[in-house]
Amino acid sequence: MGRRALAIGILSVWVAVLAWHVRREYFRPLAVRLAEASANLIPVASFYTITLGDAPIGYAASRIDTVPSGFVLEDDLRLRVRALGSDAPASARTRVKLGDRLDLEDFEFSLRSDFGEFQVGGKMSGDSLLEVRIDAGGDEQRLAVPTDGPILLPQVLPLHFALGQEPEPGATYTYEVFDPSVLERQRVTMEVIGRDTIVYPDSVDYDAASAGWIIQRLDTVETWHVRQGFGGIELDSWLDADGQVVRATTPLGYTIERTAFEIAWNRYRDLETNPAGGLAIGAPDIIEQTAISVGVDLPRGERIGELTVRLRNVDVAGFDLAGGQQRLRGDTLSVSAAALPERVEYRLPADHDEWPRELAATPLVQAEDPEIRRAAAEAAGGSADPSVVAQRLNRWVYERLAKQVTLSVPSAKQVLAARQGDCNEHTVLYVAMARALGLPARTAAGLVYVQGRFYYHAWPEVWLGSWVPVDPTLGQFPADASHLRFVIGGLARQVELVRLVGLLELDVVSVEER
Repeated sequence: MGRRALAIGILSVWVAVLAWHVRREYFRPLAVRLAEASANLIPVASFYTITLGDAPIGYAASRIDTVPSGFVLEDDLRLRVRALGSDAPASARTRVKLGDRLDLEDFEFSLRSDFGEFQVGGKMSGDSLLEVRIDAGGDEQRLAVPTDGPILLPQVLPLHFALGQEPEPGATYTYEVFDPSVLERQRVTMEVIGRDTIVYPDSVDYDAASAGWIIQRLDTVETWHVRQGFGGIELDSWLDADGQVVRATTPLGYTIERTAFEIAWNRYRDLETNPAGGLAIGAPDIIEQTAISVGVDLPRGERIGELTVRLRNVDVAGFDLAGGQQRLRGDTLSVSAAALPERVEYRLPADHDEWPRELAATPLVQAEDPEIRRAAAEAAGGSADPSVVAQRLNRWVYERLAKQVTLSVPSAKQVLAARQGDCNEHTVLYVAMARALGLPARTAAGLVYVQGRFYYHAWPEVWLGSWVPVDPTLGQFPADASHLRFVIGGLARQVELVRLVGLLELDVVSVEER
């Protein structure tokens, strides 16, 4: 397999949920215009340009309006990302309905990309139950999420921040937020760094001579510099007195800035009409930008019997670095190649009571879906031996899914229908098929070595008397010793990898071939 095919298969976890991640983390403040109180809320629209480095890659708009019984908040995000020289477009839209006391009534979120559409909707039932509807590729599922009273969504967080207290430099405020993208509650902190003044274009006029937009008026705003933290990730936002974002940045190089509509929209439209076919000219390739060089050439992964690396420049606390084939001593991680047991002491299906989480169907891992079950049975070929089935599933997913860069929230049923995707799609389908057959399986994510560099990657682990990593994206069974696992679990855990990107450095201490 060539370098391009391999690299496509190792698209970073955070890239796979980029559109939702950017919308969620940067647009928490965008729809808020509540300087005094809800009674004084004024309908308003704001517009933003999104850049990576110095290159525009997206457009965003945020609107808030009044309705007879409360308020409606809406935001719209459109991105075009460069990945291995290809265009990866995606768009996300959110609508939140609030009551006259700013309490959540219902919401709708959708993410669209070339891969398909992912939708999440929710409606409060009283003040202690959120009824959630998930639709991934036509497969609708419902969840009931108990709450401890009125629930807070990311889009409404700055509203509570602005009304709850007068911000004080150095103070940190903590919130419990329900995140529809991962269907879980998260603890979010907002630390007030200080005050800053920002100037941005407020209005423009078209100049025919230069065929461009000329700034007619600048607006100067006093802002609060706020550092938002969740899962070890920190993002900086500059909020005006109404709690609305003026500017936001991330260590990854992304920036969102308020500007006039004509500037924001036409910069985005230029992406769709430029000769590169939608690519942001000058924008870095998102996969290559996140790759990590180690300064030495290692053997091909399948030849590595043991790999020891030193993890530098990051705090590794909270990651799942120890266990299974991995040993962590201080900042030094050793990984041994997995060995298959001669005999597994159980037959399929495994006892569901013993493995309630690792055999469970979830909204994105539809292990009980009839189509998933049929595909799993076909791949297993009638075997009840866990090792045999694990290997057959690995080969089936590897051979039947095209390696394709994808901006999506991966759903197993959607992947089965599309028959394409990156490492996230390969992994979610494998895990769903394994669980459908009663084979305990879970998702792992971290780094993998491919032709000179480490790339962010996701892969499954299956229970064969111990947790054994497999890789249906690269066609490895078991996965080689260059798979460095950092997290175990779904999207809520995988997003934590973002705090490593651009910071983590690796030193190879030793490598043993087999």
